Amino acid sequence: MAEPRVLVLVRPGCHLCEDATAIVDAVCAEQGVGWAERDITDDPELTARYTNEIPVTFVDGKQHDFWRVDPDRLRAALRGGR
Repeated sequence: MAEPRVLVLVRPGCHLCEDATAIVDAVCAEQGVGWAERDITDDPELTARYTNEIPVTFVDGKQHDFWRVDPDRLRAALRGGR
């Protein structure tokens, strides 16, 4: 099974994370690509690095955005037109 192209770092109870994952889920379904979410509180290094930027979105292993996800910008990144 291929690695998901999109990764979203989240934290429990984060309303921005809920908004971001809903957008990522819809765009990835529309584009036919996989995505995953990862809770930063499970990893002290991720918590230290990203605690003030949550949610953080990665596309193909590269940081794409933080705080909010713009659906059009995410579509462009998935098409390679970042």
